[in-house]
Amino acid sequence: MTDASEWVRRWSHLVPPGTPVLDLACGSGRHMQWFAGRGHPVLGVDRSAEALQSAAAHGEVLACDLEAAPWPLQGREFGAVVVTNYLWRALLPRLVECVAPGGVLLYETFAQGNETVGRPANPDFLLAPGELLRACEGLRVVAYEEGYLEPPARFVQRIAALRLPEGAAAKPRLRAEDGAR
Repeated sequence: MTDASEWVRRWSHLVPPGTPVLDLACGSGRHMQWFAGRGHPVLGVDRSAEALQSAAAHGEVLACDLEAAPWPLQGREFGAVVVTNYLWRALLPRLVECVAPGGVLLYETFAQGNETVGRPANPDFLLAPGELLRACEGLRVVAYEEGYLEPPARFVQRIAALRLPEGAAAKPRLRAEDGAR
């Protein structure tokens, strides 16, 4: 199985200990495995029943075509919502809503410009400049990157954004503790 994304690993210390993690479009569950290994209950959602067979080794799974079916997680909240290499714009507000107070959205996907270096090239699956930032209004952005990365060559946007608890007096833990990665 492929390792968890560098972005997810870098910001995973923001996830409150022991809180549930949603891995959306989880595929075979590389991020489910990462968080389950750190003591989090995990839920992976994907449309591929075949991929979910592997993912099920790491936690709860839900087969759902997110682009055609009603939103299956109405009213549920998670200490982290993790999305990598997937974009369905209609879900962006739902994903932000799923972040529990004190929780974090960790999102990384392809951006405009990627069509010049590879796939995806369809503009429906490429974020416009600043689009991920706008989708996270109401969350506290801890980190945001937009641009070109390699290897492999790709254009991405990625964000780590917190939902601060109402009336939060405590500052969020923004730095990883030794060994947290």
